[in-house]
Amino acid sequence: MTRLVTALAVGLIFGVGLGVGGMLNPAKVFGFLDFFGHWDPSLAFVMSGGVLVNAIGLRFILRQNAPLQFEKFSLPTARDIDAPLVVGSVVFGIGWALAGLCPGPVVASLLLNSDAMPMFLGLLIAGLLVGRFVMRRIT
Repeated sequence: MTRLVTALAVGLIFGVGLGVGGMLNPAKVFGFLDFFGHWDPSLAFVMSGGVLVNAIGLRFILRQNAPLQFEKFSLPTARDIDAPLVVGSVVFGIGWALAGLCPGPVVASLLLNSDAMPMFLGLLIAGLLVGRFVMRRIT
């Protein structure tokens, strides 16, 4: 139960941060991606703030022997930049640019834009399932 409460608290903090940062507004995201029009650089500050807080927090967290609610850390070990990583990143970026939304803000926006978000979330899940199917076939 403690893990569930912690996950809920972290999710709420993340969602509020997305809202305050303007990430729930597709027009704001489109403005950031419109380099040759009316470019809005404000999301760069949101992203930089997130990276800064994560970098500082990670230093403190990794000094611990284990996370608070688990027996050990589960950190990625792969450091290679391979074709699936690059292709996945490109597809993710294209989807973000076309929709103006990243998966985190979509979940946070479900109640704000009840017309478009459920369909987008459904398509996002379908895309994840297709990606899983394709990766099983090629590996």
